[in-house]
Formats: sequence, C-alpha cells, structure tokens
Amino acid sequence: MPEPVVEVTRFGDLDTSTLYSMLRLRVDVFVVEQRCPYPELDGHDTETSTEHVLAHDGAQVAGYLRLLSELDGSRRIGRVCVARGHRGRGLAARLVSAALSRCAGDVVVLDAQVYLRNWYVRHGFVASGPEFLEDGIPHVPMRLQTSRRVSRTPPTSAP
Repeated sequence: MPEPVVEVTRFGDLDTSTLYSMLRLRVDVFVVEQRCPYPELDGHDTETSTEHVLAHDGAQVAGYLRLLSELDGSRRIGRVCVARGHRGRGLAARLVSAALSRCAGDVVVLDAQVYLRNWYVRHGFVASGPEFLEDGIPHVPMRLQTSRRVSRTPPTSAP
C-alpha cells in the first residue's frame, strides 16, 4: 500500500469530498470510537488562520490534525486522528512533524490524552500543567517552544 500523501490546506481550499472525508474521520474517531458526544463542528475549522494537515490515501483522508492560532500568539495542535486501517505506521508522527514545520519560532500547545503523553514527549513537548478530564478522558496540557528557522540566504556585501 503506498504511503498517504500529507498536505496542509485552509478551509476554503478544501473540496467537498475531502471536507466530508475529513469530518467523517474526526466523527468516527472522537465521537464514535471514543464515545464522546460533543460539538465536533466548533467553528474553528473555518477561521482564516486555521491550517488543516491531512494525509490522503487516494480519495480518503487517512489522518488529520488541525493547527489553530491562539490569542496569545501560540499555535495549538488538535483533533489528531488516524483511520483505524492506517494506525501503527507512523502517520500521526508525519502529521505532527508537518504541523511543527509550520510553527518555526512559535510556542505550540496541545492537550494530550494521558496515555499519549510519552509519544508527544518524543516530539519535544513537555507537560505544562496538571492532568484534567475532558469528556471523561484524562488529558494533560503540553507545550513546545519551536526553534526559529535559520535563513540559508548568504548576507549581501556592501557595495
């Protein structure tokens, strides 16, 4: 099976089939699998600063996360999910890496399910507060200070 292709896009650039597949995956994972009836469509998807990181397997979305801009200037990773048939092959790590590459110099925050804490630690995140329950699932707030991109352009010399 070929590796899914990862892309970053904005809401307005999603075609209807991709949007449907993306939302279907999120509902399948967060509402059905995790048995959390909550308002999945929370209004953040359509914000102009929101970036959608998608992994496509043909016409289907195999993995997803969204990257939000917070009021304090940090970036927030959320809604990280991978379709059942694509789990265990590093797809979530590819999604997180793609998201982090968009955040050079930024603080990145997320609320990790507690059982995934060490997985996020491997990406450089550290716990930033006490555990809490969200929809009956233990979570821990985490943060990462990304490094600034270094310009590869050589300095110009004075005339």
